Amino acid sequence: MKPEVIKIDEVEYIRADSVGQVPLGNRAVVVVDRGWIFAGDVTEADGRITLTRAVHVFRWEGIGFDGMIREPKSNKVTLKLMPAPVVIPAGAEIFRVPVVSNWGL
Repeated sequence: MKPEVIKIDEVEYIRADSVGQVPLGNRAVVVVDRGWIFAGDVTEADGRITLTRAVHVFRWEGIGFDGMIREPKSNKVTLKLMPAPVVIPAGAEIFRVPVVSNWGL
């Protein structure tokens, strides 16, 4: 998911509205079995998914899942910082969505 690049006189340019919207690194929103949703910097080892700098997506209202992904700081989204890393069994992951490196922080 790289932004489109235009090259003029050997200088590369990208659209201003794509800056900060391209997922970089390993941060993702992870949907877990039983309805839990977390976001964090993802590492995987020994059948476990560890999320550091984690947030719990506690609630979102009236904007849909895609709206929550697009606008995590909306007043329609409630995020709670986790005091410690979140460790999830790999088999409990339903799906994940890559997000920008500061998503939810």
